[in-house]
Amino acid sequence: MQGGGGNRKMSSRKGGNKDPFHVIHKVPSGDSPYVRAKYAQLVLKDPEGAIVLFWKAINAGDRVDSALKDMAVVMKQQERAEEAIEAIKSFRNRCSRQAQESLDNVLIDLYKKCGRLDEQIDLLKQKLRLIYQGEAFNGKPTKTARSHGRKFQVSIKQETSRILGNLGWTYMQQMNYLAAEVVYRKAQLIEPDANKACNLGLCLIKQGRYDEARFVLEDVLQCRITGLEDSKSRSRAEELLHELESLQSAEFLSTQLGQNLEEIFTEGLDQILSDWTPFRSKRLPIFEEISQFRDQIAC
Repeated sequence: MQGGGGNRKMSSRKGGNKDPFHVIHKVPSGDSPYVRAKYAQLVLKDPEGAIVLFWKAINAGDRVDSALKDMAVVMKQQERAEEAIEAIKSFRNRCSRQAQESLDNVLIDLYKKCGRLDEQIDLLKQKLRLIYQGEAFNGKPTKTARSHGRKFQVSIKQETSRILGNLGWTYMQQMNYLAAEVVYRKAQLIEPDANKACNLGLCLIKQGRYDEARFVLEDVLQCRITGLEDSKSRSRAEELLHELESLQSAEFLSTQLGQNLEEIFTEGLDQILSDWTPFRSKRLPIFEEISQFRDQIAC
């Protein structure tokens, strides 16, 4: 392998223990196109070179599931998200059935990156249909997920709530707040969550339903909804309540101003009509003055 391969065989950790190079750098062992691509990505920090090698791995049939997903992720990092979308659509038929769900998740992130909201919504709905049909997680009740290097189990219930949350947020980006509200309410029935409650509150605020929004947000602050271990949810609920109060105050002032202007106009009109009676000339006062001036000149 290129790039100083002779120095990669062994490396020391603190305490004198020695581990293989590929374990320390999280690079798979071997000398295949996929391994060289990972080496370029993780060790050489050469994303463009890694993309070229991932293409070679896909064309060679070398770990296609991982090569396609990893290449799409690197392309996204390189602001080539549109290319990544087309690559997944073109080559996912070469991937195993087990890899399809993971590829869908990558696609959703890519659609979000590119602002392709309609396609994002369609894919999220498709994932919900698979759950309803019992085909998610390859028919298993849970799946193993990874975040920040740690593995954990995700249940169907948790996955459903997560997907609904993503769908609700996508509707919000389209400013379709009614659809987002429906989705968030469904998510809250499945697994109540403070962050989704804040989003639901925002949907209601955007629709001018302030009393309902206040009720939802106060639930968050009064710890009647789970997820408050994240202080961000509490802070966000407080911010939304402050925004709600500002909107209500502005709306009240606007209403009062409108009523006052209407009263002023009505009173002024009444005064004009009372002054301008049928017993007086129908001409405006200025014309009366002009007529009097004429009469004086004529005399």
